[in-house]
Amino acid sequence: MTAAAVAPASRKPLGRLGGSALALLVLAVIALAHLGLGARELSPGTLIDALVAYDPAQFEQFIVRELRLPRLLIALTVGAALAVAGALMQGVTLNPLAAPDILGVNLGAATAVVLATFLGVGGPGTLPWLAFGGALVTSVVVYLIGSIGRGGAMPLKLTLAGVAVSAFLGSLISAAHLLNQDGFDRLRVWLAGTLTGRDMEVFATALPYLALGLAVALLIARQITALGLGADVARGLGVRAGRLRLLALASVVLLCGAAVTVTGPIGFIGLVVPHMVRAFVGLDYRWVVPLSAVTGAAVLTAADIVARTVLAPQELATGIVTALVGAPVFVALVRRQVH
Repeated sequence: MTAAAVAPASRKPLGRLGGSALALLVLAVIALAHLGLGARELSPGTLIDALVAYDPAQFEQFIVRELRLPRLLIALTVGAALAVAGALMQGVTLNPLAAPDILGVNLGAATAVVLATFLGVGGPGTLPWLAFGGALVTSVVVYLIGSIGRGGAMPLKLTLAGVAVSAFLGSLISAAHLLNQDGFDRLRVWLAGTLTGRDMEVFATALPYLALGLAVALLIARQITALGLGADVARGLGVRAGRLRLLALASVVLLCGAAVTVTGPIGFIGLVVPHMVRAFVGLDYRWVVPLSAVTGAAVLTAADIVARTVLAPQELATGIVTALVGAPVFVALVRRQVH
């Protein structure tokens, strides 16, 4: 018997295929809106010309190709990475409150980058590795703290451990900022989670790690489905839980570390999106992982549209928009777990 045979059958394949097609269609619409909307609205004809017959002498086409298209690529990639990381964390730990920001993984990666900047070490090529290290160390520390006491690593204990570790890391960042205020003016915006003026060289450096993390997530998706059926069933299906968790951790570290390197810590994408996806396609992670990538890309891109337009011509940090939307969802999920 295979994992597919015993996977929850609450969603029919046709419904999943229809949901996937709808998600891709919504993503395409949001992506086009992202290119057209902003402090200066552009017509569909301008977008088409900029994409298929680019003339750098045309200012509006220049806006599309040189400013908005790179920002869109970052939004799509980072949104997908954070959503998949959240789906993996929730699936492997069986914790519906698990997410890269809630358990401090994103902030751990950001802290490593901040401290490296404070010490004057690292460049575009080394920043992802610093972020990976910060994310890995934070993940291990949160798990160890959450495992202390009776019952082991229970969902609520892990969440509280993540909040405590995040508070400590936040104090380290604040201390570094106070000690070197002039040098941290650039990082202040980055720490809020922003897609404005991102360095495409850093993005190009992080992109292979993002791709590798997503590939690992897709490879282990079937085993995560089996793990959700219970330890005994998973063992009978040949799933080695310890190895699976290590692979999931490696994927999460790659995805979160690379994403934070590019945009700074953006919250709640990894928490909210997997819940949205599972509501439509069930618990089969062969569907949850790729659809989390598509939905996460759409959600972060939509949040960036709001960040650019709600106070135009001024902009909000995209991380502020995701926090305003995601915080109430987090409260609702906590209430559900408590009651």
